[in-house]
Amino acid sequence: MAYDPSIRASDADRDRAASLLREHHAAGRLTPEEFSERLDIALSAKTVGEIDGLLRDLPSVDLYRLPDAALTRQPRQAQPRKPHPGAWRAAWGSWFTCSLLLFVIWALTGHGYVWPLWVAAPWAAIMLGQWVSGVRPGGSRRQVRGPGGPDHGQLPGGDQDLPGRPR
Repeated sequence: MAYDPSIRASDADRDRAASLLREHHAAGRLTPEEFSERLDIALSAKTVGEIDGLLRDLPSVDLYRLPDAALTRQPRQAQPRKPHPGAWRAAWGSWFTCSLLLFVIWALTGHGYVWPLWVAAPWAAIMLGQWVSGVRPGGSRRQVRGPGGPDHGQLPGGDQDLPGRPR
């Protein structure tokens, strides 16, 4: 279909023209008076030819490329998470309190099979394993920062980037 300047303009055409005029005004190509005048005409334009006439003396702007590539955001530096100073003390305190409660219940109900060990021993083994491996209470690992940090192939959590995955 050939271009016909007499085709009626849609609301989307007028909005696109207004966006382009705003970008040209922000870039300094239009004075405030020129921008205001052209914006009024663009918003009341009846045909695409009127809109094109407003933009004819301006360079084309690709609205999909805005903002400018020079304004790219820098990756945020990961802040090391500081553990609560008493996190392990609180975790072991919870284990001790629950284990003590289970043993008291066991003692009050009769001295048969020592069933509280089925709860206390695995729980203690899991916590001891986490403490030795460096996992904090709550499940997160201690952050081990390599010499490069997140800007040199490491994600903020300390894990290496996966090959083939864009950063």
